[in-house]
Amino acid sequence: MAAPDEIRYTQEHEWVQRTGPDAVRVGITDHAQQQLGDVVFVQLPEVGEQVQAGGAMGEVESTKSVADIYAPLSGEVSARNDRLQDEPELVNSAPQGDGWMVEIRLEDPERFDELLSASDYQALIDQG
Repeated sequence: MAAPDEIRYTQEHEWVQRTGPDAVRVGITDHAQQQLGDVVFVQLPEVGEQVQAGGAMGEVESTKSVADIYAPLSGEVSARNDRLQDEPELVNSAPQGDGWMVEIRLEDPERFDELLSASDYQALIDQG
C-alpha cells in the first residue's frame, strides 16, 4: 500500500499515484466506479500522446452512462493499461490496482502537490 502522500486525487474523481520523480499512474477512484456501475468499455490515449491538465484523455462506458477520463496533470502518456480492452471490469474490481489506466511523464512534477489530498477528496465526496 502506498503512503498517503504518494497518492493524490482530482475533483473529477481520478486518483494519481507518484511512480517516480516525474511520473504518475492514473485511474478512477472507487467512488467513481461505484457511481458508474458495471464498466463495459474503456478508451485510453495512445502511448506518446500529449495530455493537458483538465483535458479529456479517454472515456469509460458503463451500463449506466459514458464518462470522460480527465488528465490530472500535463505530460506525455508513457504507458497504458491494455488489459482494460479485454477486461474493462478491472475498473470495478480493482480501481486502484489492476484497473489503473495510464502512466504519464509529467511536464511539471511540482504540480503533483497541488492535487487533492486523501482527506480533501473525502470531504469532496461527503459534500455529495
